[in-house]
Amino acid sequence: MTLAFEDILAAKDRLLGHVERTPCRHSRTLSEITGAEVWIKFENLQFTAAYKERGALNKLLLLGENVRKRGVIAASAGNHSQGLAYHGSRLGVPVTIVMPRGTPFVKVQQTRAFGAEVVIDGESYDEASGHALAICEERELTFVHPFNDLDVMAGQGTVALEMLEEVPDLEVLPVPIGGGGLIAGMATAAKHVKPQIKIVGLEPAMYPSFTARMRGVSAGVATGGATIAEGIAVKAVGDISFSVARPLVDEVVLIEEPFFEKAIALYCNVEKTVTEGAGAGSLAALLAFPEKFRGKKCGLVITGGNIDTRLLASVLTRELVREQRIVSLRIIGDDRPGLLANVSAIIGQMGANIIEVAHNRLALDVPAKGAEFDLMIETRDAQHTQEIMDALRERGYPPRAV
Repeated sequence: MTLAFEDILAAKDRLLGHVERTPCRHSRTLSEITGAEVWIKFENLQFTAAYKERGALNKLLLLGENVRKRGVIAASAGNHSQGLAYHGSRLGVPVTIVMPRGTPFVKVQQTRAFGAEVVIDGESYDEASGHALAICEERELTFVHPFNDLDVMAGQGTVALEMLEEVPDLEVLPVPIGGGGLIAGMATAAKHVKPQIKIVGLEPAMYPSFTARMRGVSAGVATGGATIAEGIAVKAVGDISFSVARPLVDEVVLIEEPFFEKAIALYCNVEKTVTEGAGAGSLAALLAFPEKFRGKKCGLVITGGNIDTRLLASVLTRELVREQRIVSLRIIGDDRPGLLANVSAIIGQMGANIIEVAHNRLALDVPAKGAEFDLMIETRDAQHTQEIMDALRERGYPPRAV
């Protein structure tokens, strides 16, 4: 089984007017930060905030009328389910979605809001998929696989078509890999339009399923863990998607968690746009392996923007800590009136903000007549933090970072 370029062209015509033709824009700032020439495809601007609705809708439009009436079912950690639920509702197709436990609440809530029946079952996508197949047989539904389906891949391939229509001289496409549907579709389209373009797949280091398959080893033993890129946390790449993508993929890289977090923060702070972990994967690859992309014209896809707001807040705060813009300092001094006021005055005069103060007189490593202060402060950057620490030391309050 293979995916034909003509199938992607047909999907493009089929989807016209039903999904957004999202913008593909140059980012001057991210280009300066990464050393590559960065062009970004904003698929988080789809109605369901992810590219997945392309493949889901293409599949629904190809189903017969009787099949549509009975309904469809899928297993998904979120974005495929939302795309299927939304377009199923538009077309009058009943949709059931099985989601693994631990799926971000925002994705569960939005899928239900689009009119789907949501069943929470299984600790992983694979367990949820097994439960979905059982329900599928029991109710005589049609299973719509999120990635291991040629019709779904054809829909996803329209992303690359649009990118190369707008920026025909792109040289590299770094593409996130979960089950392999997106990279199969995009690589098929891109290599047909521009055979010399380079396709670089990327996976979370915790879930190297495509990499393992390339090396001929079992991915099951090597995969697992709480990755922020849960949208591509798949233990086994699809058989069909792998067979389509493998001959077209030039390289696959593994991304550690801090790079996903940094990419989310950069998209938020630089591009003023919200991405989920998997959605920021293309930029994470540029940050993790700058030498592979430096000087190249790179087309990045923000594959999705469905991130839990609390998680987003945590990621942005953690990035401030990494940049030493939020720092905890410990000061031990004599327990006398005015000590905290003096330290606070120095920090204020240096232009920093005190976020939190913890005052401890009972720690055994503190003198009986002493006091220990933990101060969390907000600064401009690492240099500013060092200047504050130097000022405190000069005034007789030597701090220690904790």
